[in-house]
Amino acid sequence: MRRFTIALLAALTLSTALSAAPAQAHDHAPPLGLADCTATACHFDVPPGTYDVTVRLGGAAAASTAIGGETRRSLLPETATAAGRTVTRAFTVDVRTPEGEPTGPDGTPGLDLTLGGTAPALAGIRVTPAPHARRIILIGDSTVCDQPGDPYSGWGQQLPQFLRKGVSVANYADSGESTVTYLENPLLWGTVGPQIRPGDLVLVQLAHNDKTTDEAAYRANLETLVRGIRDRGGRPVLVTPIVRRWFNADGTLDNDTALLVNGLGVDLPGVIRSVAAAERVTLVDLTAQTKALVESLGVEGSKAIYLYNEKKDNTHTSAHGATVYAGLVRDALVARHLLPEGRVRVG
Repeated sequence: MRRFTIALLAALTLSTALSAAPAQAHDHAPPLGLADCTATACHFDVPPGTYDVTVRLGGAAAASTAIGGETRRSLLPETATAAGRTVTRAFTVDVRTPEGEPTGPDGTPGLDLTLGGTAPALAGIRVTPAPHARRIILIGDSTVCDQPGDPYSGWGQQLPQFLRKGVSVANYADSGESTVTYLENPLLWGTVGPQIRPGDLVLVQLAHNDKTTDEAAYRANLETLVRGIRDRGGRPVLVTPIVRRWFNADGTLDNDTALLVNGLGVDLPGVIRSVAAAERVTLVDLTAQTKALVESLGVEGSKAIYLYNEKKDNTHTSAHGATVYAGLVRDALVARHLLPEGRVRVG
């Protein structure tokens, strides 16, 4: 059974340090802090927006704490603290409605955090608005989105845990979407496009559901997204899709199913690479990276990346697999100087 401790003596001291600033400068309400938490979760009655969360973890006993939030997002990786010690960590979180997939339910209003890990201990917490934080906006499908139910997880759902305070992830990926449907649906591009601000990174991974999209239409759709992002001052990043776990007899993934060649024979990752080169758009070749990783793990080892063991599913990732793939995205953004190393968590 998990054990949870709120360090009451520490909280008396830390409530001043971690709750000194009110949530709104014009608001005379009490600061958002431990009073908004129970033994397993915190709820903060805040409007949609971007918020910095600073936590103090640990207490009298040894502890190990992870923090999730909203629709099953991983916001802070599990952090160990020795007995009698505390550490301070901070992250930035996007609060929106709907809080998960754009075509899904609204979810609960405000900011909801969950306290996990093998022995969670929260000694203090402070939530403050961060309207000028840098944003990473995600446009994608079910392999990227904030999946509502276990055991599914999109890599965008795991990406926030790799980012420090000052950068938030606004995940507007949605299950079942192609470039065609994402552009057509007013809840998707019609909603996301107008929200893009100058300086936002906008990552686009749409391919898995473009099963009957011809090459000309697929190329035109990607160009439309790139142009729309740039018109609003955002910086587009084209991401080739994660591979499907579909092996040949020789242990390779060199086949159409695995490498996202659609029913019309369109090499979708190849078109993405071509558009990125033609439009001078940053490319994250997640197809090549995930192919190399899955092949290195082999038929058996790669099962844990996907949901083969649970669902015989070779397309969607487990929480473990999504975390591994999110780490690849983080590394690519750092390597391309789109995120300063000081804004990311390593390991």
